[in-house]
Amino acid sequence: MTAQLTFDLPALQAWARADFVASPGNATALAVLDAAEWTNNRLILTGPPGSGKTHLAHVWAAEAEAIWLDPRDLAPALMVLPATARVVIDDAHRLVEPEALFHLCNRLSQGRLLLTAPQPPRDWGLRLPDLLSRLQASSLARIEPPDDALLSAILAKLFADRQVEVPASLIAWVLPRMERSVEAARHLVAELDARALAAHRPITRALAGEVLDAPLDLGAAE
Repeated sequence: MTAQLTFDLPALQAWARADFVASPGNATALAVLDAAEWTNNRLILTGPPGSGKTHLAHVWAAEAEAIWLDPRDLAPALMVLPATARVVIDDAHRLVEPEALFHLCNRLSQGRLLLTAPQPPRDWGLRLPDLLSRLQASSLARIEPPDDALLSAILAKLFADRQVEVPASLIAWVLPRMERSVEAARHLVAELDARALAAHRPITRALAGEVLDAPLDLGAAE
């Protein structure tokens, strides 16, 4: 059989609150995000890659009408942001201008600042003590690694984002056989979708077994 021509199109990302899969592992982070007050108007949201930090940041940004800033290019924003601005910096550990973030923390005296990162600020390698002290004097919430129920729901959502229908029995079969991480789930769903399209075949246990037996390359799913 001739392989079907495929295109590397991005999966549809659903960032609404209704699309966020709540679980005991992320309940605390969600509650802190929704809190009326954050310590010094700042919240640092941490957790493993793919755990939902960016999704929660999108939820808050949409509801708060927040501005997204690139952690690698903060300085230009300092010239125009008002003290009341609401700001999101995703992957804040990739910061390259510590002084700019320090001044941003001071500038947003009446606003709010949401930062996401895999680890808390003490593990970012910061060499500016004044910035580190400000970040540590912030609300901190961590999203824990997914349990079975959450990982199952995430697999279902990842397939739905790609407009792919699979039976619940397939997800139940895959779950105990895959690596226990959201990044692995993303890789698995992307690879299954690509192989099914290329071979013009449905996603079955046999196909899932082929993908699960192959070496895992998380970089391919990013």
